Amino acid sequence: MPSLPSGEPVPSNGTLPPQALREVGSQPFGIYVHVPYCARRCGYCDFNTYTTAELGQDRGASRDSYADAVALELDLAHRVLGETPSVSTIFFGGGTPTLLPPAELVGIVAGVRERFGLREDAEVTTEANPDSVDAAGLRQLRDGGINRISFGMQSAVPHVLATLDRTHDPARLPELMAAARDAGFDQVSLDLIYGTPGESMADWLASVLAALSLAPDHVSAYALIVEPGTALARQVAREELPEPDDDDLADKYAAADGLLEAAGLSWYEISNWAGGPSSRCRHNQLYWSGGHWWGVGPGAHSHVGGVRWWNVKHPSGYAARLAAGRSPAQAREVLSESTRQVERVMLAVRLRDGLPVDALDDAVRPAIPDMVADGLIEARAVARSRVVLTPRGRLLADTVTRALIPSP
Repeated sequence: MPSLPSGEPVPSNGTLPPQALREVGSQPFGIYVHVPYCARRCGYCDFNTYTTAELGQDRGASRDSYADAVALELDLAHRVLGETPSVSTIFFGGGTPTLLPPAELVGIVAGVRERFGLREDAEVTTEANPDSVDAAGLRQLRDGGINRISFGMQSAVPHVLATLDRTHDPARLPELMAAARDAGFDQVSLDLIYGTPGESMADWLASVLAALSLAPDHVSAYALIVEPGTALARQVAREELPEPDDDDLADKYAAADGLLEAAGLSWYEISNWAGGPSSRCRHNQLYWSGGHWWGVGPGAHSHVGGVRWWNVKHPSGYAARLAAGRSPAQAREVLSESTRQVERVMLAVRLRDGLPVDALDDAVRPAIPDMVADGLIEARAVARSRVVLTPRGRLLADTVTRALIPSP
């Protein structure tokens, strides 16, 4: 798992600088809840997650007491932020959030509502592994206020799932999708991964078509990245598996984009497609627009008013700090206005809505005509004074981003 940045100390009571608190209420506010438990660690994953075997008998790190620790951090957030606008989005990520009993996830939603208020139209999402939920659990989640679910499908091809160390049976997805619809979920999303070693183009197309046959409202498709320190990285280093090939990844992205667009799912962020504006993930849009959110849980990151902070990583350390009445934050950074501007450009350029040309530094605007000529930026968008990536530009988004950020 990656280490956290060093940053600067956080007050033990979690207090934020006055200038950050003055911005509270200026933008929608979201809550992210990190659930750091997995039944099994997937070989490609470097998220902050733990299996039962890794945690051992440590009571403070147990799933059984996790909801209590979350409640303490929600108390802390309410004390620190004071009066906030009602919460617009809640997102349970992991790990595998649905390893917690449905009643506990629903109880956390109720805890957010009690402390902050929850907008009537709030989007409340949970991620779910297909082998961690059933029809009864889905109904409990929906009845408790969770209205959006994202299934970690990853692939429809058994040998690809095996390479990824995924344990679910892809044949269960139709049953689960039907159960989610029957339970009344407003939005159902599927996550896919492309570029797994040994995955052919035919395998990838089969997975995309299998996903589309389930009529999801939203699809996320991410290129496999070999993260340092993972089991997959060790397999690649030992030459047991080949490293993903950039040309293969580009071909698979383009193929998926064509199939998804033809099925009525349009891209709105480089790796995300939705059936319409109402099917876009509003919680992620909050991140991408530089909004405010409080990240609850071990290793979770937060951002309010230009202050970004992150919690200690291990569940036992996280729980112990909260039990002692202390903030679980390990460190933070106060972002300068120039850093916030750079991040606005980096995030907005990945979006279908793009960013206004006048949001760019004067020094980089002369590069825009050349990028239009190179087929990286839409000419018609530039005519409307916006920068929007073409399909080719999406494949070379990092190159475009570097060109739109002035040199220090």
